[in-house]
Formats: sequence, structure tokens, C-alpha cells
Amino acid sequence: MSFFDTHLLNLVVFLPLVFAALVAMLPASENGQIRTVTLIAMVVDLVFGVWAYMAYVPGGPEFQLEYRARWFDLFGTSYHVGVDGLAVSLLLLTVFLGPLVVLASTTYIKFRIKEFHLALLVLQTTMLGALVSLDVLLFYVFFEAMLIPMYLLVGVWGAEDRQMAAVKFFLYTLAGSLLMLVAIIAVYFISSPVGARSFDYASIYNGLLDANRQLSACTTEGSCDSLTGLAATLHTWGPWLFAAFAIAFAVKVPMWPLHTWLPDAHVQAPVAGSMILAGVTLKMGTFGFWRYAIPFFPVATQQARPFLATLAVIGIVYGALMCLAQRDIKKLIAYSSVSHLGYCMLGILAITAEGATGSAYQMLNHGVSTGALFLLFGYLYERRHSRLMADYGGIAKVMPVFTAAFVIITFSSIAVPGTNGFIGEFLVLLGTFKSDLGEAAGNAHLTMVFGAFATLGVILGAAYMLWMVQKVFFGGLTHRENQHLTDMNLREGLTVLPFIVLVAVMGLQPQPFLDRLSPSTDRFLARARVGTPGAALQEDQLRVEVMSLPPRQVAAAPSAPVPLAAAPAVPSPRQ
Repeated sequence: MSFFDTHLLNLVVFLPLVFAALVAMLPASENGQIRTVTLIAMVVDLVFGVWAYMAYVPGGPEFQLEYRARWFDLFGTSYHVGVDGLAVSLLLLTVFLGPLVVLASTTYIKFRIKEFHLALLVLQTTMLGALVSLDVLLFYVFFEAMLIPMYLLVGVWGAEDRQMAAVKFFLYTLAGSLLMLVAIIAVYFISSPVGARSFDYASIYNGLLDANRQLSACTTEGSCDSLTGLAATLHTWGPWLFAAFAIAFAVKVPMWPLHTWLPDAHVQAPVAGSMILAGVTLKMGTFGFWRYAIPFFPVATQQARPFLATLAVIGIVYGALMCLAQRDIKKLIAYSSVSHLGYCMLGILAITAEGATGSAYQMLNHGVSTGALFLLFGYLYERRHSRLMADYGGIAKVMPVFTAAFVIITFSSIAVPGTNGFIGEFLVLLGTFKSDLGEAAGNAHLTMVFGAFATLGVILGAAYMLWMVQKVFFGGLTHRENQHLTDMNLREGLTVLPFIVLVAVMGLQPQPFLDRLSPSTDRFLARARVGTPGAALQEDQLRVEVMSLPPRQVAAAPSAPVPLAAAPAVPSPRQ
């Protein structure tokens, strides 16, 4: 690879931080310059993000565009970044949302504008850093660092109850993250012997692989009394370590019943905070299950799989029923995230090719559709300053273009065929039903009951979204305040248009996106099935191969001192 390729991810991750330094030097009164510099930063980052996405070769090595440098050798951690198909797809989603978030906030944010844009830029760096990290400790640093700017976005620029929502979000996420930190330190000590310990992702995963295979084999035989070494440690502590990872990521998803922070955070957050939260931050939970929790502990995953799948299905149905009970539009969209992310988790836990592919695609779909819903409602809230459905009705008569855009995004959210949402949900449900046939191949399976209840969520999803659209946009103009609402302007249209284009492109031409996700899906399935007794494993996809650490620079030995020549004798003045 060229020098540019090896440093491309560093450029994508830290370019927003560089522009944040420029914004910090601007006077706080120069609002126009602050917004312009931030927008330029996000657009340039989008260009390099698209470059990275196009540079990823689906048939190449698992992790590409790698860069690795020594960091803390004493603790076995390095600065190591790289992307697989899922990470580079989520990276593309993140940089895609960046400029749109800035444009959406142009008129919405009216105070502390400099601090707001600084928070956006720092948050962009932390999210991108978490996605590309190939060192577990480095991932944790970025994962935790996301809390600070997101807390500020909700707590400073949110609605009337913003401080309560921000504190709740912070405490929930921090509690889960601290559990994960304990588990990270534990796997660091047990995965490798003294002298070879490392926080590198490949080192930890490969170090646990043979022990996980032994543990899976003994589970098949029905007796694990003869295990020794690391396999015995995993047999005793593996479920607890998996639980620590799972709780941290389940809070971030969020899975029921750890979801209660999400509606409050969404309702109180400004439009930019809601877009980022729905578009990217929640995906850190599903991404964490995919990358860390399940591959590290496949046996514990199999043991907890029915329980987690039950929680996912409850989240799907519960989130949809809560949407039907809402009269607050923003809270309805927030609860829809609980339901939609339940599909992502169910697809992961199905351990089938269709389910995993659908889950990965649904991560992207949710960022597009729900991010667009929060964007559109933000524009409506700026005009009417009300979140209640009862305060609207019939506004399609005065806002036809806005209504058309909202209906298109609604179709995406309820998975109408031809939109992006249909591809993801169909694959998830297909994979869940196919999981019931996995027992014949030696794979543990989820019964059709899970698929049947998940299908109920599709029906309820159409019910609550179409009900909301009917209440808000159609019928008579019963409120005088709505008669003078203005339709979508040019800036708003340019912000919404990319979402509509993606809805159509991802719905009608999904294969280019699926091609990049496919290698990651195959490897995820191979590693998840290590914990499945009797499963046929693809050996070439089990081990993780990454670039090695650069050689340690050794200081050159000092050269031998050169003796000084004897100074010539100086005659005495008396001579």
C-alpha cells in the first residue's frame, strides 16, 4: 500500500479534531465562520471517508487500510487501526451524516454556537476512532470518549428536561462501560502468557480461539471436568466475562429492559444530537456484539443465545406497542429505534448468513431512515415548537413538499418493498426462520416462535407510523397556527435529498453494499459457530490476521571516544 493508503484512516479519524482546533481559535461572535469551517471539515471528511470505502476490496484481507504504531509497549497496547466490511460501511454512514448534521443545526442552535460545533467535531472523531480501532484498549478509549460530547449536546442544547436526560444517558452508559473495562483487563491477562500479553484484537481473539474450541468440544461430550489451563478458566469465568461485554453493548443498543435512557435522551436532544444518536451511536452496541462479545466468547454466547434473542423480540414488540401509545411525535420516533434495533440483535443471534447480513444492513438502514425522521421533525418543530400530534393535522395542504419527503422516509422506516428498510428486515426474518432448521446441521437454533413474534413488529410498525402520518399531515387544518406554516426551503431540501436518494439506492440496488458486508458476515458466522457443538467450521476464516508491530527503534551505540592529540609545547617566556 502507498503511504496515503496506510494513513488514510488516521486522516479520516483526526481531521475533524484538526478543524476543531481551528474553530477553537475563532472568535465566539463569528457564528458564520464557525459554521462554515465546521461544514468544510465534515465535507472534507466525507470525501476521505468515501475514498476509504471505495479503497476497501471485498476479496482482499479481512482488515485493510491498516496502520499500526507502538504506543505503550509496557502494557502491550499499540495504536492500531483498520477496517473490515462492516466497519468501513459504518464509517461511511458516519461521515455521510456529518455535513447534514451541521446543515440541520444552522437555524436550530442559537446560543453557544462555537461550543456546539466543537462538540460535533470531537464527537465525530471519537465515533470514527471506535469503528476503526483494532486494539481493544484503544477501542475502549474512543468508546468512552463519545460520552462527553454527547452528554454536552443533550445537557446544554437540549429541551426543558435536558439535564435529567443527559445525566441518565451518561450514568447508564458509564456503568456498562466500566463492566466492559473489567472484562477487557481480564481477557488481557488470561488470553496470553506473561511476556506475550497484548491488548491487540488479533492477539486476544487468537489467544482464546483454541480454548474456545476445547470448551465447545467438551460441551458436546457432556463432561468438562478434564479441562486445564485457559479452557478451564473460560469454562468458569467465560459466562461472566461475556455478560460484562454484553451488558455494556446492550445498554448502548439499547436492548429491553436497559432502554429507558433512550426515549428521554432523544426527546430532549437537539436535532443534531438525535440524528447522531440514532444514526451512529446506537450502532456501537450492535457493532460491539459483532466484533467483540460474540467472537471472544462463542460458547457463552450459545448458552445465553435464547435469553438474548427473547430480549430482542420483546424489544421489537414492546417498542412498537409503546409507539402506538405515544402522543409525542419525537418520543414515538425514539421508541421506534428500540424496535428496529431489536431486529439488528435478532439477526446477529440467529447465527445464519441471512440473519447476519440483514443485521449489518439494518444497522445502515436505521441510520438513514431514523436519522432522516429526526431531521424532518426538527424542521417541523422549528416552525411550530410543539411535539404533540394533537397540535398538527392537515399540514399537507400548506407543506406538500415536506409531506412528500416525510412519507417517503416513513415508507423506508416501515420496510415497504423498494426501500432500504425492506432488504434489512426481510433478511433478518428469513435468517431467523432458517435458524430453526440449523439443528440438522449440528447448529444450535432459534425456534420459529422468535421469527413469528418478530414479524408482529413489522405489522405494528406500519400501524404506528401510518397512524402518526395521518394524524399530523392529513385531515382538516383545525389549528389556525398551522395555516401559515412555510414549506421546505432550499437548505432544508438539500439536507433531506441525500437521505431520499439513499433510501432508493439501497432499496433498489443493495448488492454493492452487500458485497462489502459479505466477507465480514462469513467470518462472523465462522467465529460465532466455534461455540456450537458439532458445527462445521471454516478453518480459513477463524483466525484473525493483522499487520505486525513495527520493529522497535534501537538507539545507535555511541562511538568510541577519539583521543585528543598532544598539544605542542609552548616555550617559556624566560627561555
